[in-house]
Amino acid sequence: MPEFTPPEPDELLRDHFFIFTDDLKDLPLLDLACGDGHNGLFLSSKRFSMILADRSEDALKQAEQSADSLGVYITLRHIDFEEKDSNPFENDVFSAVLVFRYLHRPLIPQIRNSLRKGGLLMYETFTTEQAQFGKPKNPEHLLKPGELFSWF
Repeated sequence: MPEFTPPEPDELLRDHFFIFTDDLKDLPLLDLACGDGHNGLFLSSKRFSMILADRSEDALKQAEQSADSLGVYITLRHIDFEEKDSNPFENDVFSAVLVFRYLHRPLIPQIRNSLRKGGLLMYETFTTEQAQFGKPKNPEHLLKPGELFSWF
């Protein structure tokens, strides 16, 4: 059987891992719309308590298999973040929230409210500039200049 090679975290996380200090270990971190879980798995391997959430059951199964292969513990949540009138984080508080390549504006207040005071938000997504280069082009999926700062 071939040796398991862990998936690489996104460059932003890898380059700025130094901001994930021990004071963030008091509460779990959320990898929102985690996909295959590569970012959450990376942080879990660094002894952070991780919740990986996604609407794709297949992606969560892949993340679970990777976690087993790595020997790390993660909590998985199957959530459709775009379900109307739901708050998937109603009673949750996180030390940090990671979001990569996902934007659903109605979810922003819930993310903000679930982040503990002094918590960390790492958000990387496409901006309106992306439309000139290719997909995505839908303005609903493109962050406007200054928009993220205005929310947080």
